[in-house]
Amino acid sequence: MSVPLIAALLASGAVAAGTGVLTGAAAWGDWTSDAPGVTRKLTLDSLPEPMKPGVALPAVVARPANAKLAVPPGFAVAEFAKLDAPRQLRTAPNGDVFASETADGAAQPATVSTFAEGLDQPFGVAFWPPGPNPQWIYVANTNSVVRFPYRNGDLKARGPAETIVPSIASSGGHSTRDIVFSPDGKRLFLSVGSGSNDAEHMGKKSPDEAKAWEAQHGLGAAWGNETDRADVLVMDPMGQRRQVYATGIRNCVSLILQPGTDTLWCATNERDLLGDNLPPDYVTRVRPHAFYGWPWYYLGAHEDPRHAGERPDLKDKVTTPDVLIQSHSAPLGMTFYTARGGPAAFPADYRGDAFVGLHGSWNRARRTGYKVVRILMKDGKPTGEYQDFLIGFVANQAGVWGRPVGVAVAHDGALLVADDAGGIVWRVAHVAGGK
Repeated sequence: MSVPLIAALLASGAVAAGTGVLTGAAAWGDWTSDAPGVTRKLTLDSLPEPMKPGVALPAVVARPANAKLAVPPGFAVAEFAKLDAPRQLRTAPNGDVFASETADGAAQPATVSTFAEGLDQPFGVAFWPPGPNPQWIYVANTNSVVRFPYRNGDLKARGPAETIVPSIASSGGHSTRDIVFSPDGKRLFLSVGSGSNDAEHMGKKSPDEAKAWEAQHGLGAAWGNETDRADVLVMDPMGQRRQVYATGIRNCVSLILQPGTDTLWCATNERDLLGDNLPPDYVTRVRPHAFYGWPWYYLGAHEDPRHAGERPDLKDKVTTPDVLIQSHSAPLGMTFYTARGGPAAFPADYRGDAFVGLHGSWNRARRTGYKVVRILMKDGKPTGEYQDFLIGFVANQAGVWGRPVGVAVAHDGALLVADDAGGIVWRVAHVAGGK
């Protein structure tokens, strides 16, 4: 962002004085206001009223000849690997990077190999037990969780898939499932998105019926074709003793643990059709037994007008998420930056912050997303601010040539970004190394 524009926004009150942070209406913006280093803080007091949204479907076009990705000064971005449609990325304890293929952290992968085939829309990947020498790699299919015997360095599955969770959801809808283990390896967390936009076909329950349902399924839990959906579930590593951990999270696409803690985080896609700037997507800590609003409420006690008057008992029981993201940006992959060294390592002030891949909007007249952002932390807690880090995937208002999904930290300190539209894994390195 240019200095004159920052000055103009500061004069108008859109940028908090002394911080350079976009706030209020200016924080919503669109892709034309993106630039490395631009920082936004969306707040509840700037939420608009529900309205008819615009539509700008993400037509994927060939990469323009003059297309160039942009990163902050001191960083460089380059192609790392070409794949069919890379989605989630996870780094193994030995440094291998898993998408559907395996690559070692370097300027280019030494080997690209298919680890396993015959999976059903796989997304989440986790290693068990936690630590430097896992024995299994778990994969979340759209309707099951399986695992393969694994040793560090394996490029091919050394045995057939063993089904751990045979059935996740009984209906269609959001298909991505993510998984992560607790630090002690005793609990497996599984995210399951809703089967619909706004539970439009879920049916109704009387207050007594809803209360009885919640006693078994958790505060604010949905029912019918949405049973055990828009939730984070928890179970043991063999898929037994399955319970609901948190509810009302419409589509927790990326589910991760904050390093060095037992704090669970979700990157979440919120509902559509309430307006260009409503409701925001979000990134948040996931509290046990918390209810995040879907489908009856969003962002605390804001009632969804399509469910007006249905659940007044829940109004004051909704947990507000930590970091609000421009509406319809579609946050997918998320990782915390942990590298402490290596030839590509970022400066020390990045350590402990998070990166999120924003896949990009459709339910909005002016595009948002199509970039990677940095979630700012202070003393291990989110400030509510996020900062543009990697941009440039939008060709123009009519088309895009890339869509970020998964993000992972390679063992040399670089940040890897999966682009499922371009079929590329990008590598972002700090050219001077970590300090």
